[in-house]
Formats: sequence, structure tokens, C-alpha cells
Amino acid sequence: MQGKIIRGIGGFFYVHTENGVYACRARGILRRENIRPLPGDLVRIQVLDEAAKEGSIEEIVPRKNALIRPAVANIDQALVIFSVVSPRPNFNLLDRFLVSMERQGIGSVLVFNKTDLAQEGQRQEIAERYGQSGYPLLFVSARTTEGIERIRKILLEKTTTVAGPSGVGKSSLINLLQTQRYMDTGEISSKIERGKHTTRHTELLWVEESTYILDTPGFSSVELPDVPKEELGDLFPEIRSRRDGCRFSGCSHLSEPDCRVLQALADGEIGRERYESYRLFYEEIKGRRRYANASGQR
Repeated sequence: MQGKIIRGIGGFFYVHTENGVYACRARGILRRENIRPLPGDLVRIQVLDEAAKEGSIEEIVPRKNALIRPAVANIDQALVIFSVVSPRPNFNLLDRFLVSMERQGIGSVLVFNKTDLAQEGQRQEIAERYGQSGYPLLFVSARTTEGIERIRKILLEKTTTVAGPSGVGKSSLINLLQTQRYMDTGEISSKIERGKHTTRHTELLWVEESTYILDTPGFSSVELPDVPKEELGDLFPEIRSRRDGCRFSGCSHLSEPDCRVLQALADGEIGRERYESYRLFYEEIKGRRRYANASGQR
């Protein structure tokens, strides 16, 4: 039988199939080969006890991708949730996360929650920063349900990882997106002891046919990926789309003449704050490399 892992905890992996959810352990050969099943994995299981809904994972279908943080597999997109206010968005943290997703080949959708609490100008500040970034940008409110249907359309027939810092309302939005059928299917809630929602583990939630969302614990820091500084621009969509217009093929987009990116910045086609994130990350990576080279020489 084939299914998808929705959660792993305490040595058990809960596999969602057309016949319900089975609590499974990984087969011995997977453990010996050090293959770690992940939420989002498509697996083949052997049913050991149909009445108790227990089984064993016999095989993991080859993944199309796998993320380290959050530790999930087979992701189509990332729904990155921050709040307009309370807490105020940490744009440096957000840009780091976007760079991390780009490095792993995952497209992102930006969602800013709590618009009902926003004061004049706060929403506009975000729109000016990310409106030309190349990412879809949604303003929503879990309290008033503003924008929820737009999110539903974006999720349709995809497996989406939902990520963001603690306190931004991720769980509230996810509870609005779920249908009651999810909680009923295979008695999932009792199997994974899911009561009042506080995310401590990565968990895949079934929304509707062929549509899953992965709820993940909140994050407060993100390391920049280990990438050469010359490749950093490729991880900013608004820079990547203009790089071929630069005079020099190895343009750093910092001070070179006839740089298409700098021209776009001057013309207001690229958000200045986003460009500042690129510049700061470039210097951080440059400094990291310099330190690594110096350490290697000692």
C-alpha cells in the first residue's frame, strides 16, 4: 500500500493512505542504510494489523527534493508567514529564509498576517519592499478571514511547507485552511494526540485531494547557505532576472559600470531594502570565506 508520511515522532511514522492513517516503524534495512524517513515522503508500507492501523515502511519512493530546515521532503512551494505587526516583521530574517529556499530550489509565497491590527503605512512599507521582489505577496487576517480563499487557491494540488517565526499566527491560519474531514480521516487527531495546536514537530496536514500543508515549528534564526558570493545574486529573483543585462559576466552588482541591477535600483524597479539585504549578505559571505581561508593558513 502506498501513502504519504504526515508525521514522525517517538520512532513511529504516521502514513496517510486512502484507507486511513497507519502508525508505522521503518523497516530494518532502512535503518541499517541510515535512510531517515521524512514528513512528505511517499512510501510503500506493509500492513501488520488492519484493526489497529499498524504497519511497517518497506520502501521510500525517490524524493524530488528534501529540505534540512524544516526537515521535509517532496515540497512544491513554501508559504512563508510573517505578521504585519505584533510581532513586527524581521525583514533580515525573512530575506535569509527566502535565500535559503531559493538555494534549495523551492519557490516561496509571502503571506503577512494580522492586517486587522496594522496601522497606516505598515502595510505599504511591506508592499514597497517586496512588491517588486518576484514573490507573490498576500496580506491576510486569520481573525477576519481576509485573504484565506486566495491562500486556498495557491495551495491547491500542491504540497506546501508553511514556515515562519513563532507568534505570527501560522497555526491560526492553518486551522482555517483545514477541513473537518482532515480531523475525521483515519482518526488522525487521536493517533497523533493533536489537541490545542502548538507546533512542536513537523507535521503534514491533509487539506483536500492531492493538497497537503506541512506545519513546522517557528524559527528565530536562519543561517545563510554555504554559497560562493558570486552566486548570491542568483538567489534573489529580482537580481537573477536582470543579471544577463550587465556588461560583465561576473558582475557583483555592487559598483561595476553598466550594471543592469544597479540601473534597475536607480530606476526604482528593485526595492532598495531588498538590495540592501543582498549587499549585507554578500559582505557576510565574503567575510566568512576570508575567515575560513585565514583559519586554514594557521
